[in-house]
Amino acid sequence: MNPDFIRDLILQGLPGARVEVSGDDGVHFEALVVSEAFAGKLPLARHRMVYATLGERMGGEIHALALKTLTPDEAARG
Repeated sequence: MNPDFIRDLILQGLPGARVEVSGDDGVHFEALVVSEAFAGKLPLARHRMVYATLGERMGGEIHALALKTLTPDEAARG
């Protein structure tokens, strides 16, 4: 598993999102996902949306994924 593949999976499930994924060991990753789809949703719901794009890979091929999920407005505020 590599960061580019994870980014592509997330983009398939959340079209139009800005996704940055990093991770050097092939099983532990960090991701920043910025999407309009997160508007009005609590952090847990946002994380579930991202996990849904990865399906059964979570907990398997992807041992851990640290997420930061923001709307475009939140990302612009820094």
